Amino acid sequence: MSLSERLADDIMRIIRVEGLAPGDQLESSRDLARRFEVTTPTVREALRRLEATGAVEFRHGSGTYVGPGADRRVLANPHGPAATPESVLELVEARLVLEPPIAAAAARTRDAAGLLLMEMSVTNALHPPQGDLRPAVHFHVALAATSGNAVLRETVQALLEVRARDQIEIRHRYDDRERDHAEHVRLLDAVRSGDPDLAAALTTEHLAAIRSAVGG
Repeated sequence: MSLSERLADDIMRIIRVEGLAPGDQLESSRDLARRFEVTTPTVREALRRLEATGAVEFRHGSGTYVGPGADRRVLANPHGPAATPESVLELVEARLVLEPPIAAAAARTRDAAGLLLMEMSVTNALHPPQGDLRPAVHFHVALAATSGNAVLRETVQALLEVRARDQIEIRHRYDDRERDHAEHVRLLDAVRSGDPDLAAALTTEHLAAIRSAVGG
C-alpha cells in the first residue's frame, strides 16, 4: 500500500473510533498532517481517495466532512460504459439471478426500516422516467434493505448505480406504468405478509416481464 492509501485507512479508523457520522466535520488537513507526522499534500491525496468513494466530502470554504458513503461496503464505478442493447439485457438477467432470493429473505426478515422504504417507493413506477433522473429511493433497493442485510442492499444499489444508464433505458422500454406499479404493490404485500415463496415468485415474474420487454 502507498502512504496515501495507509493514511486513508487511518482517517477511516478515526471516523469509526470517534463515532463520527455523515455530516460531521473532520480535523483540518493541517491538523491531520501533524497527527500522523506526514505532509499536508499527502493528507489531501488520502482525502481525495476517500472523496472518490463518498466516505468524505469537501465543502468549499468550510472544510472536510464525513460523507454518506463512509460505511458503504460495495462501491459502484460512476464512469461505466454507455448502455447498449446487450448491456441492458445483461442487467435484467443479472437481476433475475440475484433478486428473487433477496425478496424471499426480505419476506422472512421484514426489517421495519426497509418496509417503510418500500411503502415510500412503491408509487415510483407510476411516474414516467424523465431524462436521466432516477427516484430518490429505488423500490428494488428498498426491497433488498428489507432483508436486513446491508451487503445485499448495497449490492443491489451498486448494481443499479453502476448500470444506471441501462436501468434508465429499462424504464423507458418497460413503459406500462400501471402494470409496473401493480406488480410492486403485490410484491410489497407478499413481503409484508411474510410469504418468502410468493415474494420470490413475484420478483421472478416481474423481472421476466421486463426481460421480455427489453429483449424483444
